[in-house]
Amino acid sequence: MLKSMLYFTKYANNKFDILNKHEVYFRREEVEDAVSAPDNLRKSGKNYFAHKDRVGVVYEKDGEEIKIITFYPIK
Repeated sequence: MLKSMLYFTKYANNKFDILNKHEVYFRREEVEDAVSAPDNLRKSGKNYFAHKDRVGVVYEKDGEEIKIITFYPIK
């Protein structure tokens, strides 16, 4: 469980619909899980890149606040 306040940007929220149009489906819980318990994590500048199972997530962290910028399918 995340202790930080996590929220999705407007673009990240819209990304669910964008991917659904291409028959790629994710649940919010899958995206949040990739952030809270990633299999692979790296940082570049102010962005973090987390991978777990079949989802990649780009997010920023500012103190206790985590802002999910986007997410995408991975193989």
